[in-house]
Amino acid sequence: MKKVINIFVFLFLAFQLNAELSHVEPSNWWVHMKESKLQILVHGKNISETTPIINYPGVDLIKTIHVGNPNYLFLYLDITPKAQSGSFDINFVKNGNTVDTYKYELKKRLYDSDDFIGFNNSDCIYLVQPDRFANGNTKNDSIPGTRETSVDRDEPYYRHGGDIQGLIDHLDYMQDMGFTALWPNPLMENDQDNQSYHGYAITDFYKVDPRYGTLDDYKKLSTEASKHGIKLIMDVILNHCGIHHWWMNDLPCKDWVNYPDKHTVTNHRRSTNLDPHASKSDADLMSKGWFVESMPDMNVNNDLFADYLIQNTIWWIETLKLGGIRIDTYPYPGKEFMSHWCQRVLKEYPKMNMVGEEWTNNPIIVSYWQQDKQNSDNYKGHLPALFDFPMQLTIAPALMEKETFGTGLVRLYEMLANDFIYAHPDNLVTFLGNHDCSRYLPQLDNNVNLAKNAMVWLFTMRGIPQFYYGDEILMTHPKDAGHGIIRSDFPGGFAGDTKNAFTGKGLTSEEKDFQQFVKTLLHWRTKTPAVQTGKMIHFAPVDGVYVYFRFNNDSTVMVVINKNTEKYPLKLDRFKRYIGESSKAWDIINNKTISLNKSLMLSPETPMILELK
Repeated sequence: MKKVINIFVFLFLAFQLNAELSHVEPSNWWVHMKESKLQILVHGKNISETTPIINYPGVDLIKTIHVGNPNYLFLYLDITPKAQSGSFDINFVKNGNTVDTYKYELKKRLYDSDDFIGFNNSDCIYLVQPDRFANGNTKNDSIPGTRETSVDRDEPYYRHGGDIQGLIDHLDYMQDMGFTALWPNPLMENDQDNQSYHGYAITDFYKVDPRYGTLDDYKKLSTEASKHGIKLIMDVILNHCGIHHWWMNDLPCKDWVNYPDKHTVTNHRRSTNLDPHASKSDADLMSKGWFVESMPDMNVNNDLFADYLIQNTIWWIETLKLGGIRIDTYPYPGKEFMSHWCQRVLKEYPKMNMVGEEWTNNPIIVSYWQQDKQNSDNYKGHLPALFDFPMQLTIAPALMEKETFGTGLVRLYEMLANDFIYAHPDNLVTFLGNHDCSRYLPQLDNNVNLAKNAMVWLFTMRGIPQFYYGDEILMTHPKDAGHGIIRSDFPGGFAGDTKNAFTGKGLTSEEKDFQQFVKTLLHWRTKTPAVQTGKMIHFAPVDGVYVYFRFNNDSTVMVVINKNTEKYPLKLDRFKRYIGESSKAWDIINNKTISLNKSLMLSPETPMILELK
């Protein structure tokens, strides 16, 4: 009887002591990383009452951090150069008994740090909203247990069913068009009540949303994209998470998120980051306020959280062999953290390129963040690339406005003149539109000729071009359309589509012509170093014509942006220095040789790209 009682007591204690691990993040790491320190977040019921023990050659548990919540421990390991790939147990011990064990894997790195090559001036980035591009696996359209299970393509803000397999299925199309980098909007779990399709309210930073696919699908996308000569860019959010992130019901500590008790929205005054006169209250509300009420603001001033986010980025780069990072809402988390984050990532991957979103028409603000910029407050940004929002916000007005001394194409000319404030203007990402703003075509009153001028500008301007899916077939919408319409379905990506942009079926002749126009420009750009990395000289616009040259030691390209609604004779004597002795040029758009006499007769609203011979 006594023996039976002892067994019962033992089982009762074991049940009481069991830590019931819920999360261990990251779930694995790698040997021989440049940074040997590793943080592991451990979440489980009363886990803080245990002592973690690790016994593995080359791995030292250097500290264990307890926080306010007994359900968390933060372990800091030193993965020394002596450590070899393999698995080891993390034993959680209480009163001399092991109450739970987690088998942790240290993987062998498949690539050296220098093998991670980021996107550059030779690339053109294709931006895709995954839910709206192509449905490659209808079985994952609705996942039981998720908060939003409805798939309804007639509702702009519901999920439509696009997924990772849909991206994989159409890599041939992207390659054929000439795109060399793919940026999908976030693919992480967004288990939100509504509008979860957009991806920017992450509820698990280490989990692919099951409605998009699996981690293996994501890895396959990267592998297959590489086979197609396409680099994979990941969309990273460092400012906020979704209100239904798993930790929101059990925060590690009260300062894990800002304003945890009173959900306070940011003032969006991003200029406070560099304004010498900004009040502390304005600056604090900017960086600590929630982006919207459904997206809690993550407190990156908490060192544990800062390490967590840095490691999360590195984990994804290593797991997917990424070719670039896009950072959402770059100025919001706090500028010191963002500088530190950039340094840590670039320490591991010195050839990685990362582009940040600073949405402003002021180039001074954009330039503040870039690597090597000499700022008056001595702030060191370390961010390699930024989106050229000032240019993007200028291109449509420049093409639409009446030409005067201060309006029209001169706006592009003057905005480009601001390049002197950038440390690396060639590492700005140029674009006409993205998932958050109106497509370029309705901004141009659906004028296809002006749209061709815009395309010529995009693919010949300094920097790295980014292209929004669907723009190649003149996708449009009402001017006052919301995000759900701006992010409409790509025709042909879904069962029952009567139009198919992948094959051309059902497209109008105008749509086909424009798609071929974009394809021609893209393929030409990929083999023209003068446009990718060459010097640039531009001439002040006259009579609705803006002329600039891209050139290197081997070749010269002349670009003509033309708004005239009637035929226009463009006199060439003004450009003699850069035309030189060339008497002929190859017309890229019309695929023919033309003579360079005293003038060129420009067709109405028709751009030109000329390779001088």
